[in-house]
Amino acid sequence: MKPGETGLKRIISATKYSLAGLSFAWKNEAAFRQEIILAMIMIPAAFWLGSNATQTALLIGSCLLVLITELLNTGIEAVVDRIGHEYHDLAGSAKDLGSAAVLLSLLLTLTIWILVILERFST
Repeated sequence: MKPGETGLKRIISATKYSLAGLSFAWKNEAAFRQEIILAMIMIPAAFWLGSNATQTALLIGSCLLVLITELLNTGIEAVVDRIGHEYHDLAGSAKDLGSAAVLLSLLLTLTIWILVILERFST
């Protein structure tokens, strides 16, 4: 965004940058593409599986959280790679931490889906 942009012009610029980020992730990150495809299946399924609005929101929110975390991880990787490709402990740790965040978001999603499935089909 240009300094001083306000109102609708700022929102339009922010939207363009966000869409560029999504496009970059889609083109360059196989994991993001896989997670998008899973989300395209899981989000509609959430409306069927959730027995109330809270469960549905948890199911959908957990899918979106994985995508958000993957985008942040991709951003970390891009910045680290921009600095240089030679190995450095801090660069490796930054990438590992981003990857760990994605793993935890996936585990959270799995936990939520299992708990909702168990509740839905145990009664």
